[in-house]
Amino acid sequence: MRWLFLSPVGVVGGAERTLLDLMDCLRRAPEAPQLGLIAGAEGPLTEQARALGVETRALPLPSELASLGDSQLRGAGAGGFLRFGTTLARATPSALGHLVSLQRALRDFRPDLVHSNGLKTHLLAALCLPGAPVVWHVHDFLGERPLVRRALRVAGGRAAAAIANSAAVAEDARRVLGRRVPVYPVHNGVDTERFSPGPMDGARLDTLAGLPPAPEGTARVGLVATYARWKGQEVFLQAAARLRERLPSHPVRFYVVGSPVYRTPGSQFSEEELRSTAHALGLEGHVGFIPFQDEPSTIYRALDTVVHASTRPEPFGMTIVEAMACARAVVVSAAGGAAEIVRPGYDALAFSPGDVEALAVALARLVQAPSLRARMGEEARHSVLERFTRERYAAQVRDVYMRVLGART
Repeated sequence: MRWLFLSPVGVVGGAERTLLDLMDCLRRAPEAPQLGLIAGAEGPLTEQARALGVETRALPLPSELASLGDSQLRGAGAGGFLRFGTTLARATPSALGHLVSLQRALRDFRPDLVHSNGLKTHLLAALCLPGAPVVWHVHDFLGERPLVRRALRVAGGRAAAAIANSAAVAEDARRVLGRRVPVYPVHNGVDTERFSPGPMDGARLDTLAGLPPAPEGTARVGLVATYARWKGQEVFLQAAARLRERLPSHPVRFYVVGSPVYRTPGSQFSEEELRSTAHALGLEGHVGFIPFQDEPSTIYRALDTVVHASTRPEPFGMTIVEAMACARAVVVSAAGGAAEIVRPGYDALAFSPGDVEALAVALARLVQAPSLRARMGEEARHSVLERFTRERYAAQVRDVYMRVLGART
């Protein structure tokens, strides 16, 4: 068997980490299929896929197509749609050229099954007619995408099945795609050996952030996420400021870890914006900014508490599970798929999205109670081992493949 994966990007965000874990588990299985990857750019994804022995090819998306996205159209007026339409018109010639190249690459690989890992490749695969069943992996709430949801509804007849990364995303996808596409919810998994408890090196965070060493006994609190505007960096910084007002003598240092990963304009903060927000809140010297790290496990281990602060329902929340696997105490914005991951009060603390005061209160509890952090971290690790291993994840995805291939036979 020959299974081919399509990714619109070459960077490694949450969706791409789960793709790498999936390919790694599949290649280790008995009677492993031959695996291939076509990515929209060279980058860490293609490098790591090749290191796994996956036949990998970068087929760069034209810049006009790579930067095209409708997420910025939420609530946009007529002017926003007009600008999007102009950009789409400019992107069309290069998109057609890319489509021809993708069709050629599909013919060369001759897949028995195609797994698409992003919205752009869902649509491109539907146009290519690869001659093999296509499975869409849905990592986002399609209903929130003004134009993509309509395009995917039309193209849904070309998909043999869809995998959703949470029950919340699956329910949303069924509303968008209708009955033509069977949707299977499969929670993401994590490598519990890579993401595991280990030595804590808080001083390394200060070095990465360019800060002087923190005093002994400083509690370290961090948010690890791309700079997408809905990931809640502003909420985190506002809660940090309130916590400092509430506990002015308690040594706490805050860290914002991440980068503007994706290429869609207007959808992400710049580091300058976030630094300006920290300055306005009086957090200079108390917050550090650390760029995206290829090995995030060491970041989680160096933090006492990991914050998830997304202001919209999270499709899943890989950073939550990764931090839990490292036995870290987590505070979670509990909506969407993120609410499916944790058991509040047991393996995490939770708050409503965007509620700065509730987040500050939760952080105050953990900052002042090392024993609570330790207990919650132990329970978090146990939860991941029970429910979120990558081996369980890969087995469930493979079951979907077998259903699709069996139905085709």
